[in-house]
Amino acid sequence: MGTASGGDLGALTVCRKWGTERFHEGGRELPFDLLGFWQWSASDLVGNALRGMLAEYLVACDLGVADGTRVEWDAHDLRTRDGVKVEVKSAAYLQSWRQERLSAISFGIPPTFGWDASTNTYGVARKRQADVYVFALLKHLDKRTLDPLDVEQWTFYVLPTVRLDRGLGAQKTIGLARLLRLEPAVARFGEIAATIARVCPHSGHAPTDIPAP
Repeated sequence: MGTASGGDLGALTVCRKWGTERFHEGGRELPFDLLGFWQWSASDLVGNALRGMLAEYLVACDLGVADGTRVEWDAHDLRTRDGVKVEVKSAAYLQSWRQERLSAISFGIPPTFGWDASTNTYGVARKRQADVYVFALLKHLDKRTLDPLDVEQWTFYVLPTVRLDRGLGAQKTIGLARLLRLEPAVARFGEIAATIARVCPHSGHAPTDIPAP
């Protein structure tokens, strides 16, 4: 079993990759590259795990903050250029596997202690860590034409966290019908940034234009 060497064990600086990086054995290049790994591991965009990351990426692109890299397990998914903390949740009616019926739509919204990736520490209070939630629904209903890369097949529901806390307390999941009763703002791709700015104009502040449930 290996032991710590006493060197720098701080957080790694992750740089964007291009896909052309080659695997190697020491300094000897091997005949496969990072793009091949991505194609092998990440071509199923409808599977639950990767669809969630794709939804985060779409929101990041809309917000203009997709130039860096995704931080795994951070307390919230994204931060707008104005400092608003954003949590992205995704769901879909269609799945990769054979289905007998369309999937019921449900999103996870549990309060957490929140892990800070930069310090490797947890928060002291269990709460929802973001200022606003974006519920990304892949709404398409026909597997023959399903295409998660087509942003017209997505709908985004934007709801300040204070509305979830007020209406649901510590509830861990929310279905689509209950979400709609909270009257979220509905956005297409290209409208998410403006919608967040409208319903949650300042980090940590209550919304100004969405009525209470």
